[in-house]
Amino acid sequence: MRSLLSFMKKEYLETVRTGKLIILMLLFVLFGIMSPAIAKLTPWMMEMLSDTMAENGLIVTNIQVDAMTSWTQFFKNIPMALIAFILIFSDIFTKEYKSGTLLLVLTKGLSRYKIVLAKTVLLLSLWTVGYGLCFAITYGYNAYFWDNSIANHLFSSVAVWWLFGIWVICLIILFSSLLQNNTGVVLCIGVSVLLAYLLSIIPKAKVYSPAVLMNANSLLLGTEGMNAYIKAVIVAVAMCIVCVAVSIPVINKKQL
Repeated sequence: MRSLLSFMKKEYLETVRTGKLIILMLLFVLFGIMSPAIAKLTPWMMEMLSDTMAENGLIVTNIQVDAMTSWTQFFKNIPMALIAFILIFSDIFTKEYKSGTLLLVLTKGLSRYKIVLAKTVLLLSLWTVGYGLCFAITYGYNAYFWDNSIANHLFSSVAVWWLFGIWVICLIILFSSLLQNNTGVVLCIGVSVLLAYLLSIIPKAKVYSPAVLMNANSLLLGTEGMNAYIKAVIVAVAMCIVCVAVSIPVINKKQL
């Protein structure tokens, strides 16, 4: 256990030393501020453009914004934060293969499965903290300017999108352990998400696709209840477990 904790400490310090942690947290703060800021500025921007639009025959009426406008924007922004997360940490194992640093760790007695678990915990904790920070900032601004109670199932909506991010992170662990370069990791993750999205288009298969978890706005608007997401949640959790479980024998057999 001591060796595992020491390795995890090294991993966290590495994210700080390389600047990844600072970049990531700044992005989450930025996206947290952007959602209420865009909502707040929308009427002003439309007023500025009203003359130009009127010349083209378009009439701009008074635009009312509220917390729902901001939360809708939040779920439009958070995919960009997840993409940035993927690009930053897609090399979680591939960089180790290139540098050979894992071999040094293994010679000190750390088991390979502990390496997988440590890196998984690292990414899950960073995503959770960053996502939570982004949510807290948006929630605070929305509470100040408007009223968050207008949003239906707000915390459930946030939770299902958080789980989608967890699913993607487990894909990072799997593909980064399998492949030798992070470009391949990013492509494989993109293909996996695309396949999940295509599956969500099929009516009978839709409820099983992890991509359904991205559609948090349906919960937010009250058009869907949490029951509509249960099967997708179960599938996503099962796939997360499988991804990490498969990564362990892959690392065990890897020539370092």
